[in-house]
Amino acid sequence: MSQYLLAIDQGTTSSRAIVFSAQGLPVARAQQEFKQYFPKDGWVEHDGEDLWLSTLKVCRDALRQSGLNASEIAAIGITNQRETTLVWDAATGTPIHPAIVWQDRRTADYCAELKDAGHEATVAAKTGLLIDPYFSATKLRWILQNVPGAQARAERGELRFGTVDSFLLWRLTGGKSHKTDASNASRTMLFNIHTQQWDSDLLALFEIPASVLPEVMDCAADFGTTEANWFGASIPVLGMAGDQQAALVGQACFEPGMVKSTYGTGCFMIQNTGKTPVVSQNRLLTTVGYRLKGEVTYAVEGSIFVAGAAVQWLRDGIKLISHARDTEALAEQTGDASGVFLVPAFTGLGAPYWDPKARGAIFGLTRDTGIKEIVTAGLQSVCYQTRDLLVAMGQDGAAAPSALRVDGGMVENNWVMQFLADILGVPVERPQVTETTALGVAYLAGLQAGIYPDLNAIAQHWHRQHLFGPRMATAHREKLYAGWLDAVKRVRSEG
Repeated sequence: MSQYLLAIDQGTTSSRAIVFSAQGLPVARAQQEFKQYFPKDGWVEHDGEDLWLSTLKVCRDALRQSGLNASEIAAIGITNQRETTLVWDAATGTPIHPAIVWQDRRTADYCAELKDAGHEATVAAKTGLLIDPYFSATKLRWILQNVPGAQARAERGELRFGTVDSFLLWRLTGGKSHKTDASNASRTMLFNIHTQQWDSDLLALFEIPASVLPEVMDCAADFGTTEANWFGASIPVLGMAGDQQAALVGQACFEPGMVKSTYGTGCFMIQNTGKTPVVSQNRLLTTVGYRLKGEVTYAVEGSIFVAGAAVQWLRDGIKLISHARDTEALAEQTGDASGVFLVPAFTGLGAPYWDPKARGAIFGLTRDTGIKEIVTAGLQSVCYQTRDLLVAMGQDGAAAPSALRVDGGMVENNWVMQFLADILGVPVERPQVTETTALGVAYLAGLQAGIYPDLNAIAQHWHRQHLFGPRMATAHREKLYAGWLDAVKRVRSEG
């Protein structure tokens, strides 16, 4: 039996494909960025064809670099930017509107109406989520109501909805498979995480016909088989999970209480809570961590909308740097106490604030503030936001983690990881393989393929590459964090 796995990691700013060995080590990888569209304030869109074509290209490139034929790949796993919403023609597979990205805030006023009408308690009880533009339901409703004829076409069964995983699966299988997994379904605001079914009351509330919805599977399951023409031979798709849940698996956080934090475009901290859904009193989300053999492992999640996207903005938006890697040297020159605070609320604030109308700002500028201070403040903002989440988890009764497992592109920056450990007062563990989102979904595909007998076998492959221990004095830590909280208060729409 083949021992190689192909992971598709379709992210917010780029598509990646990685070929992994059975030992969880990357054999070959390819990545391609694609265009972001910002048609109005707070709106974020992708071209669905860009998502598909970039995914197809990186898969072919990774296979070519690996020297393997498609017939030598045991299975494909798909992980994806969650909540991003597509609607396509059931006959042709062509999207009827650009993909509405998870960061998009166009439905903020509608969400406010739902809250004012008293729906949030019901939505939270069924889905574990707060009513917010972040989630898929209001984006889907917006497309059906704003694309001419879409609602009627949906009612006639002519359209299909999916998060990016479903859309890619549809394309890869030639339209034969319209499926998703429980982790992605749990982020739509249409899925009851207790019954593990699409919820008829929520479908009625958002005016969504059930015919547009994909079938919900376990995270390791038979999702379908790719058309032979894409890669030269058919490959079974056997794993699927939203990017943050995939990272939870990739970090082997299989025991209740274990915590991982992923630093990509956004930052997402997830704590495994076991077989029981824990309801947060501090505006964190209750979600499906993963579902295997019909058994759900739940998690509590804090979502930060802007992490690596802040560095991208520093590079592409205001052009203070040429490359993301330049930030580490600039921060080392600056130190941690310049007095500058950057709140990257470009598309509102996520957990624990959930303020879609907040906007970004920089505070503490003086005559001698320069590029390096602003860049450093951008890096620090990611760490401060992580502490916001850890504080909220603690207020919900979670014990402070013995260590925080981290992954994603930003964790290669040693300065950021040391400042993170310092501002949290918690050791930070960076694994040998930091592409844990892709790795996690490869593990799920391998589980279904029989390469791994169980989760314990997967956990044996996790190895720490570096431990960052906290070194900052408590008084200094608290002073810096107080400055951050003051800056956040100033950008809040209710502040």
